[in-house]
Amino acid sequence: MNVRVCAPRFLSVGADALNGISDVLGRMGAIRNPMIVTDRFMAESGMAERVQSLLKKAGLTSSVFDAVLPDPTDTIILAGIEKLESGGHDAVIGLGGGSPIDAAKAIAVMARGSRDIQDYRPPLQSDTPGLPMLAIPTTAGTGSEVTHHAVIIHDDSREKISCRGEGFVPTAAIVDFNLTLTKPKRLIADNGLDTLTHAIEAYVSQKATLFSDRMALDCMRLVAANLDSAYENPEDLAAREALMLAATFGGLAFSNASIALVHAMSRPLGSLFHVPHGMSNAMLLPSVTEFSRPAALARYATCARVIGVADDAASDDKASAALVAGLYAYNIRLDVPTMSGFGIDKDAYTAAAAHMAEDAVRSGAPNNNPRVGSAQEITDLYHEAWA
Repeated sequence: MNVRVCAPRFLSVGADALNGISDVLGRMGAIRNPMIVTDRFMAESGMAERVQSLLKKAGLTSSVFDAVLPDPTDTIILAGIEKLESGGHDAVIGLGGGSPIDAAKAIAVMARGSRDIQDYRPPLQSDTPGLPMLAIPTTAGTGSEVTHHAVIIHDDSREKISCRGEGFVPTAAIVDFNLTLTKPKRLIADNGLDTLTHAIEAYVSQKATLFSDRMALDCMRLVAANLDSAYENPEDLAAREALMLAATFGGLAFSNASIALVHAMSRPLGSLFHVPHGMSNAMLLPSVTEFSRPAALARYATCARVIGVADDAASDDKASAALVAGLYAYNIRLDVPTMSGFGIDKDAYTAAAAHMAEDAVRSGAPNNNPRVGSAQEITDLYHEAWA
């Protein structure tokens, strides 16, 4: 099989890797004036200022665009491009979680291409390079630092558009687990379960390859061995470092095998009811796995054995069933709320289920699932996930 793998040109991985940012930018080209794309929290916490200080020591100028919100919109992207151009910036640095990094990708690509987000709607792809872009994740979950995706909401329709193509792959990334140490336990859990979802979906995807399989399996092992420890004891630095690496592996896995039904259903749930992405994945993963497992018993069984909820002696049917039970158990242990517990109004959710299913189908991601569900089956799955 001939496999085409998309990844950044290089990664700088390890504790305090951020301190080498000037060297990383130097390897990316003749960059003198990057724009840092982030959110208000990163700006107010001093993290953006720290990055600017490191750049200043290296003789580089910079400015900060901190208007990124969770689930960034095309309006925010256009505002970022305006600041980019008015400041004469020659590169983009995405600093933060998945939203700032996705926004940075979109700014870098759209600054050199179409300014209409609809021109990036799947199945369209943008493989033309944008401005040089450096990703610096401060959470261990999205894997956005290595993927060729950027999820942007169309402000008018509120639809999440999964922009994709080689142009959206960051030029380079700094993966420094020390940048994640201030995040709360809730985010540790949600990010870890987001990572696990990436790995499982990549492994069972109809587009899975030998490369994505290796990344996915190693990702699952790291999450299984470290997520509970990191959640119970956030000071466990070895566990935190392992989860950061797992997130990068997960990103490489799903970026090269594709996401599937969980993510397709998660995005409209997030855009309509504002459920954080990792949490919405966790809410949906057990029921979608139960729906999908008859079409990929062996693959789901392998996931169960790698995670440690089934042994080699169990049949594929029993092992894959144990995986579903294990995923529910993760949600209980890590205090993932039910949809009603999160505060979603049941009547509004019920009324929106069919519309969310249609949005999920339009994304194209359900076609990668082992079992491809119809719009009605996906609607039913939303109802099951509520229960």
